[in-house]
Amino acid sequence: MYVQTIFGKMKPEELKLTYIHEHLYSDPPQFVKDQDSDLVLDDVLCSIREAQKFKQAGGSTIVDMTAIDYGRNIEIIRKIAKAADINVIATTGFNKGLFFDKWVYEASEKELMEWMISEVTQGIEGTDSRAGIIKVGSGYNNISSVEEKVIRAASKAHLKTGAPIGAHTEAGTMGLEQLEIMEEEGVDLNKVIIAHADRNLDVWYFKEIAKKGAYVEFDCPSKIKYYPDEMRVNAIIALVKAGYEDRIVISGDMARKSYLEAYGGGPGFKFIIKKFIPRLKIQFEEVGLDPNIVDKFNIENPQRVLVFK
Repeated sequence: MYVQTIFGKMKPEELKLTYIHEHLYSDPPQFVKDQDSDLVLDDVLCSIREAQKFKQAGGSTIVDMTAIDYGRNIEIIRKIAKAADINVIATTGFNKGLFFDKWVYEASEKELMEWMISEVTQGIEGTDSRAGIIKVGSGYNNISSVEEKVIRAASKAHLKTGAPIGAHTEAGTMGLEQLEIMEEEGVDLNKVIIAHADRNLDVWYFKEIAKKGAYVEFDCPSKIKYYPDEMRVNAIIALVKAGYEDRIVISGDMARKSYLEAYGGGPGFKFIIKKFIPRLKIQFEEVGLDPNIVDKFNIENPQRVLVFK
């Protein structure tokens, strides 16, 4: 059993504290940049400084979920990882259909599957850095035909490689529907992470995801424009009380300059470690829960789901 970083295989326990969904460098499609330049993270020195802040705060591993359709650059990711002395896991696969290149629409399911398998087993963009997770995604309240094709291709690639799957959900929608497609393909749902779940703060929905064996990803701590953190904390507590402490992962998905200290924004990569995790522990104690459970969300649970089987 191992996890696959950009510099090779590691034992799961070597990952230590992990953010399971971040973006160290991103160069999205031109129409996205034209609409919102805040989404462009292309200053390598700033990205290195932010990753160093993560390391200094006690972090060890970042799963970089920037897919090829959002400007993934493996050489730059390698440079950031080395400079900051952190472990990085890279992704193959795709984001949501809005970002797909023409070739994704034209490719067959088999061709997409083979491309993903090659990035997991051989390397990304001519390097020996292999992907350690497969990404899929869908739009708001809908899974288009091309998105379904990608999900099925990724599911087959998972079955061939044992790689975990990270699923983008738009505003937290369609997570269960994505899981239904994967289930039809025979995916081990214990290896699937439903991202951005807390954009849709619905505890029943979270329980249904966890009941299937998949992981509920809370990646909006500090993003008060969506919901106050109190609501996230209460949802996490409800999930733990329902018996799903092993199906919760926490990250920041801080894919904007305005979220990152090194780019002039905030609260930065250190927020979860320095502010959100301590708050969770305090509020767990207040309701009679063991605060040590909180450590699972960024240590034990990521190590379990990121393992290749």
